[in-house]
Amino acid sequence: MNWSKFLGMPDLASEHGQALDELTGYVHLLMLVLFIGWLGYFIMVLLKFNKGANPKADYVGVKSHLSTYLEIGVAVVEGILLVGFAIPLWAKAVDHFPTAQDNPIEIQIMAQQFAWNAHYTGVDGKWGKQEIQHAAATNPFGLDPNDANGKDDVTCLKEEFLIPLNRHVICKISSMDVIHCFKLPAMRVTQDAIPGLSVPIHFKPTVAGTYEIYCAQLCGNLHSGMKGSFKVVPQAEYDTWYTAKSKAGGAGGFE
Repeated sequence: MNWSKFLGMPDLASEHGQALDELTGYVHLLMLVLFIGWLGYFIMVLLKFNKGANPKADYVGVKSHLSTYLEIGVAVVEGILLVGFAIPLWAKAVDHFPTAQDNPIEIQIMAQQFAWNAHYTGVDGKWGKQEIQHAAATNPFGLDPNDANGKDDVTCLKEEFLIPLNRHVICKISSMDVIHCFKLPAMRVTQDAIPGLSVPIHFKPTVAGTYEIYCAQLCGNLHSGMKGSFKVVPQAEYDTWYTAKSKAGGAGGFE
């Protein structure tokens, strides 16, 4: 079943998102079953224990231990659902973090009020040196302008980020001011951006297009306008863009 369409979710554009959508769909089915079951029980109670059916109050109540057994049974069923279904389905969705053999692209994502910034290594494959004293609104990653390894780094400040189609991407999420939240609905990834921390997330884009990044954590008076975008393109187009950006220089452009 196409859960994203059935549940009115955003179009799916990542490899692992299918498993997450299936988990979400199964949870909705479970909630539907529970809703119907409890609604039926509620109606039964109204009919069986109303004043017309029981004109005289019973102050003794149920004498059997059936309710205790039912409570134990419900707890057992919930345990089975959690251990037997929820945990395995979640593990299936997140069981593979890209390794060097997957040839992933690593990107540092820095949130700031009220924009998203990205930092890639240059063509030399080495990250430029980063120091807190160099951090500024125009240099959110704190790149050292005198470090040779950072001269060819690719930085995208408040602009569109490109990533290649059908290739693993690792995004390391952080923030330079307050707590934000990186949300890329089409890729089914969400992660808080916390100052002082760099938290990795991963996905593999499977559909070309431009996908918006939102901030899912209230972060100030312009929170609603804090958006960015990932553009998924064929590998050749990405290579052309990446080479041109690397030649333009990353840390070398900061004062």
